[in-house]
Amino acid sequence: MSMKTPLLIFILIVSCALQSVAQNHGYVEGTIKADDTGETLIGAHIKSKGDLSTGAITDLEGKYSIQLPEGHYFFVVSFTGMETATIEVDIKSGEIIRKDVRLKPYVNELQGVEIKVGRFDRSIEEITTSMEIIKPEIIQNKNVTNIASILDYAPGLNILDGEPQIRGGSGFTFGLGSKVGIFVDDIPLLSGDASRPYWDLIPTENIAQIEVVKGCASVLSGSNALSGAIYIRTARPKLEPLTRIKVFGGSYTTPKNKEMKWWSGIPYVSGADYFHTRIIGNTDFTIGANILLDHGYIGAPRPGPLVDDTLTNFSDDQMAKRRYRMNFNIRQRSDRVKGLNYGVNGNIMYNQTNLVLAWLDLEEGFYRGYPGAVLLQDQFTFYLDPFVNFYSKIGITHSFKARVLYNNTDQSNDQNIRSTVYYGDYNFGRKYDFIKGLAFIGGLTFQYNDVYSNMYSGSGTPNNHLLNISSYAEVDFNFFKVINFSAGARLEYYSMNATPSETKPVFRAGLSLKLLQETYLRASVGQGFRYPTVAEKFIRMDVGSFGVWDNPELIPESSLNAEIGVKQGFKFANYFGYIDFAVFQQDYQNTIEYLFGKWDSTFTWPFYGFRFVNTGKSKITGVDISVTGKAQLTKNAVVKTMIGYNYIMPKTLEPDYIFAEDYSIGNNNEFSYQTTSIDPSKNILKYRFLHTIKADIEFDIGNFSTGVSFKYFSKIENLDKAIEDLENYTKQTGGTIQPIEYMDYFNNHNNGNYIFDFRVSQLFKGRHKVSLIIDNLLNHWYSLRPLKAEQMRKVMIQYSLTF
Repeated sequence: MSMKTPLLIFILIVSCALQSVAQNHGYVEGTIKADDTGETLIGAHIKSKGDLSTGAITDLEGKYSIQLPEGHYFFVVSFTGMETATIEVDIKSGEIIRKDVRLKPYVNELQGVEIKVGRFDRSIEEITTSMEIIKPEIIQNKNVTNIASILDYAPGLNILDGEPQIRGGSGFTFGLGSKVGIFVDDIPLLSGDASRPYWDLIPTENIAQIEVVKGCASVLSGSNALSGAIYIRTARPKLEPLTRIKVFGGSYTTPKNKEMKWWSGIPYVSGADYFHTRIIGNTDFTIGANILLDHGYIGAPRPGPLVDDTLTNFSDDQMAKRRYRMNFNIRQRSDRVKGLNYGVNGNIMYNQTNLVLAWLDLEEGFYRGYPGAVLLQDQFTFYLDPFVNFYSKIGITHSFKARVLYNNTDQSNDQNIRSTVYYGDYNFGRKYDFIKGLAFIGGLTFQYNDVYSNMYSGSGTPNNHLLNISSYAEVDFNFFKVINFSAGARLEYYSMNATPSETKPVFRAGLSLKLLQETYLRASVGQGFRYPTVAEKFIRMDVGSFGVWDNPELIPESSLNAEIGVKQGFKFANYFGYIDFAVFQQDYQNTIEYLFGKWDSTFTWPFYGFRFVNTGKSKITGVDISVTGKAQLTKNAVVKTMIGYNYIMPKTLEPDYIFAEDYSIGNNNEFSYQTTSIDPSKNILKYRFLHTIKADIEFDIGNFSTGVSFKYFSKIENLDKAIEDLENYTKQTGGTIQPIEYMDYFNNHNNGNYIFDFRVSQLFKGRHKVSLIIDNLLNHWYSLRPLKAEQMRKVMIQYSLTF
């Protein structure tokens, strides 16, 4: 028998076996689509209830096919953001059964099926950085009068006395030199002199969505956002016109320690909002307005032993806040040129407010300002944003947007500020049909800041200028909705006055991978580069009891951010949500810190104050965890949750680096982290909270809604030793200077703070809504930034009419 014979016999046996198997088996096959859009779903899972190893994943056309033995089967069909479906099949030998399935969207307002973020309009699951989404409903429900108050509830983001901090990227600087980018409709909204956020200018009545990017922000938005960025997107009109009118009123309550109450009348808070949006032919039109009258909870200073204090010799009534603001958006769609639209957005505000540097004392004067440490401010601010967009049929976009941002601030110390920011950005975008999922954006940005103030004469002149020109490009590639890769670069050019210019390239890359159904892994790395502002380099002023000193030698700081994270969808009973976990590291070179110290004793007083200095290298590592979810308890009862925890370990890497010298006459002291810290033993950076927890839970049943918000800040681990030195000095003057008091609070009350807010509302006839909002429900007495009293309980009643 030849060698071919056994081989032929083997092939015959295998063929017969396969034929036997095929005769005892059948097939189920079909296509999985989205019910609302009809889009085929790539990567949907079909799993047997009885045996999870049996099943299939849909291909590039949304099709699947499963071979099964004869029998009765139940299969579960699932896809990210969709309700699961169950199919039942009876498999008979040799039969092919077709089962097409259409999945319905699940909890659209919670997760990224309908939420598009970033310049590339990706779903939130596909982006390569950590991001939190704040939707407009919670802004309206909490009666937000300043957008910073709602941002402070975003996990991983703290607003410390008006300054945004993401993952501990900065200490406190009174908002000067922000390391977080603030953008309204993709245009920066930071002051021209100090990069201070204009929180009061942001139209809370006209917000469609807020995106908080944690870590390395996109190169499309600028390199100076070292630790993250906040993108605020205003609303556009829909098919039906919308009008909303809101009025509110209430007051602060008596502090927990009744002796700290300084007012005699009613500490009122009142105001009104108006918002209207509609489409008129080819024109989109939106207008909004706001009035806020706030008595304030910080009273005027009471003159102490320093009898020559004329800077803060004003009344309690002058400490009240009054704000008047109006904004509009106009967009025209061209009839002649398809895909062309153009228009202008605008915002104008007059704001009477104050800047409080320190409290009076720890007893009756806790809610009063310290003599010579309060500034009254009258602000007039506006911006105009012309824009042109063109969208072609072949996926090409051209966009040009510009902004003129003007601010004039009159201050009670006669050191006024006038600044104008001229901004322009052109970008080109394209989506490529020959490689599905590939997109490109590139462009050029110009910004020129013109600043005039005697405060900034540290440069030799009150008139200062900053020029920034940058080019950028980024590629984003989404491969079959499984892998999303992005990479980009930006080249920055800076020039301030006649000083030498700086040119710096920065790079960023990120990857998102859909590992399993509802499981997304991401990783990103990016560089940042921040050039000092006019204020940081050249501010020199006498506030009264404190001074601020210039530092013309201040140099730019840079950063490298990296993170790895995972987003996991889950369903427990009727609760559906996402848990997001990320580990991160931020490395800083030439870290710029705002330090309080004894900088100059050539003056009789003050010689203590603030100065920006480069403190060397630092590193921040940490963990971010957030959970967002929604439970449909019954047809009309819903629970929504947003919970986040952030842990950081911020450390200096050069504790002995000498970054300045003591300018006191006869002293040769050198300033370093070791010599300027209250507790240098652990190398922890100053003015950071190692642990923060944020949460918001809302329960809706029919037209009734109630909710509670919660914040926890752990204690401040470290601060400038000069604060203790100043307190000791003022107490040893024999009564000639009002004593500064803080160390007793730091040593005995700096134990972490819990703050609860509460709200309840009822909707009538689908239009009328009455709400009760209580901030600081437990009337907690606390301070976050040294020498700054935080708000006591505030009770508000709000009425809104929507039609």
